[in-house]
Amino acid sequence: MWTKETVAGGPAWRHVPSGVLFREVPGGTFRMGLSDEELATLRAIDEAEASENPLEYFLADAARMRPVRDVRVEPFLIARHPLTVAQTRHWLPGYEDDFAESDATVARVRDDDLDAVLKALPFRLPSEAEWEYAARAGTTTLTFRGDDLPDEDDILDVFADETRVAASENPFGLAAMGCASEVCADAWIPHFENAPSDARPRTGDGSRTVRGGGGDVSPWQGCDEWLLLLSAFRAELDMFAAIRPVAPLPAPGGQGADLREDQAEHRQDQAEDPPGMRSRGAES
Repeated sequence: MWTKETVAGGPAWRHVPSGVLFREVPGGTFRMGLSDEELATLRAIDEAEASENPLEYFLADAARMRPVRDVRVEPFLIARHPLTVAQTRHWLPGYEDDFAESDATVARVRDDDLDAVLKALPFRLPSEAEWEYAARAGTTTLTFRGDDLPDEDDILDVFADETRVAASENPFGLAAMGCASEVCADAWIPHFENAPSDARPRTGDGSRTVRGGGGDVSPWQGCDEWLLLLSAFRAELDMFAAIRPVAPLPAPGGQGADLREDQAEHRQDQAEDPPGMRSRGAES
């Protein structure tokens, strides 16, 4: 079911039936949420008028990315990049995508298809904690690239989800983290009050949570899309979303664990709510 490969200079696991590439993420503990240091950096950017527009509205919503807490994450596999249109059709043959430029483009799955895709996948969605841990990849800055403001060329050429070359990867070998609006297993709760100290998804009624989206509104309209690239950025699912699936580590010898069993354990967390967000996508 799994083969070990080298992709963009790093080890990867390929799910043979679908061709989806996964990276192994080591376990560890990290500080989840928008830290005081990151918040101070954003305020300094705002005061220096370095951003195209004032950040007052974003800063006013900073509470939805706080309070910061220590979270323990166990090792797991996560897709190197979100599912493409072609990969989505592996499980949902009739899938069509109005936003796609090609079958290799990252799929932006609309509300009415999202549950159908998630039910068909032999994988699960990442929890918010797993997603942010993977996005930060050991960094504590605004993005894995540091605290510098990425411009339009940076978003397309460095964080880009179209070429998926090594240059677009973070230290965990994950491409385009933050570029597409990616759906998580967690229900949308507009804060981290009473959130668990492990990586379990938070459950509840209503929409799911999405992470990322910096490339979803190209061509840009002067609304500081770089903020959506922040590792701590989170929002409520709306309209459509990309899917970057997670899987357990393959058993020794490369034989995959029973993913259907793993999926069943997480089915309730992932199949009860609706909606998604938008962007661009090719495979290395």
